[in-house]
Amino acid sequence: MVRPQPEQPKPATLYERLGGYDAIAAVADNLLSRLRADSQLGRFWAHRGEDGIRREKQLLIDFLCQNAGGPVYYRGRDMTLCHKGMRISQSDWQIFLRHVNSTLDHFQVPAGERQDVLGFVESTRSEIVEV
Repeated sequence: MVRPQPEQPKPATLYERLGGYDAIAAVADNLLSRLRADSQLGRFWAHRGEDGIRREKQLLIDFLCQNAGGPVYYRGRDMTLCHKGMRISQSDWQIFLRHVNSTLDHFQVPAGERQDVLGFVESTRSEIVEV
């Protein structure tokens, strides 16, 4: 008689390792505040209404949660379409990455999770940077 092997526990998703929805929402809020206050990047939000900014933040939270393996469905457009025509440069991208790192520092994100987050962020560069 062959006994069934016990199921191996599934490894935790990045979503779980980061602390779930509330933690990712706090990171998004912190990051967007930094980006909006930045002298170079703030131009992307300069003439947006608060409702539009809140909607954009919710889309960012949903996008991050879904891509981290969470139980959230992102209903927004793909990254290329969202950012087309914004003229996001390599310089903008480098400043953005500094803010991402500062946000991860602020929340003391552990090295493994930080590496996974930065790897994911970097994977979106070609869809976002135009010039």
